[in-house]
Amino acid sequence: MKRFFARILVGLVVFVALLAIVLHIRYGGGEPYPDLSGTPIFNESELEVVVTSLEPIGNMAVSADGRVFYTIHPESRPSGAKLLEWVDGAPKAFPSDDAQSLFETPLGIVVDQQNRLWTIDHGNHGTGKARLLAFDLATGAVVHDHVFDSSVAQLGSFLQDLQVDSTGKHVFIADVSFWRKNPGLVVYDVELGKARRVLDSDPSVSAQDWLIRNPTKDMVFFGIVVLKPGVDGVAIDRDDEWVYYGAMAHDTMYRVKVTDLLDDSLSPGALAARVQAVGPKPLNDGLSTDNEGNLLITDVEHNTVMRMKPEGDLTTLIRSDRIRWADALSYGPEGWLYVADSAIPDQMLQSKAHMAASAPYHIFRFKPGIDGVPGQ
Repeated sequence: MKRFFARILVGLVVFVALLAIVLHIRYGGGEPYPDLSGTPIFNESELEVVVTSLEPIGNMAVSADGRVFYTIHPESRPSGAKLLEWVDGAPKAFPSDDAQSLFETPLGIVVDQQNRLWTIDHGNHGTGKARLLAFDLATGAVVHDHVFDSSVAQLGSFLQDLQVDSTGKHVFIADVSFWRKNPGLVVYDVELGKARRVLDSDPSVSAQDWLIRNPTKDMVFFGIVVLKPGVDGVAIDRDDEWVYYGAMAHDTMYRVKVTDLLDDSLSPGALAARVQAVGPKPLNDGLSTDNEGNLLITDVEHNTVMRMKPEGDLTTLIRSDRIRWADALSYGPEGWLYVADSAIPDQMLQSKAHMAASAPYHIFRFKPGIDGVPGQ
């Protein structure tokens, strides 16, 4: 009997060792990334707190009339409403408490120029229903609802950021695909209700071998799994000419023409050949654009928001230790740029007790000097 249990124990040890090797090969490794930030243009004192939350914030969007909407980050396992509006200094479920049943794991949100709030729900990494919803901001009514099939929301996918063009007819979604390792963009035609994946596993959307070193912690879990996300942030310029995107663990920002993304006659190789490198970037999360053609970029390693000119030059706008993980960006009225702090190191794979002890979580804003379209 002792030999039997000894064999079982040895077998378990061997299995765990082999599993650790496999996980390290697939998800481990990573080199430190150079610091591309510089002296900030704006003083930290210009950063205002807009939202204070007891639960970790995910993404957020600001409407043309200054309404602030945000998700509770799905990795934090929300205990209440998952989509909220900040109203008179307090959170309120949007559009209602009853409507929260529509959501499984919503994260990315954006307000379009038709005054609709769009949400993307990754369906618990493709194990459930990955879903795109749009709400009329005046009434709260659902005005669009699409569930992606498995050809778009694959098992292990992570549809988590999105942008809508100025016509409201096309949605561009980033699939970071951390677990599946098959990142790409999703192009969705609102009128036809059709979606297709593009640039699947293209080098421009795929992670490189970088280790994210956030001030709170290096993004390594269990000593084996390194957080090396693929395409994360996505933005569209004011003329609907370019979609910009960046894989978080990648050293280059890219762009591709909207007309090329919408051209379903292009082969994967032909589309990939039309992708353009813009310039070196930080390890980023959220993106936005302004009215001068600049790209606004968060830096998750250095608590900063940066500006990239069309020719690729980088400038650090603001830095603050209060921002634990600079995530989503959204322009509001009067030139305010809003910054969501999702505090990823204090919520990913953390206990509820740890998250509660690390509260509160915030959305900030400041004026970078050049306006953008609210919501984007």
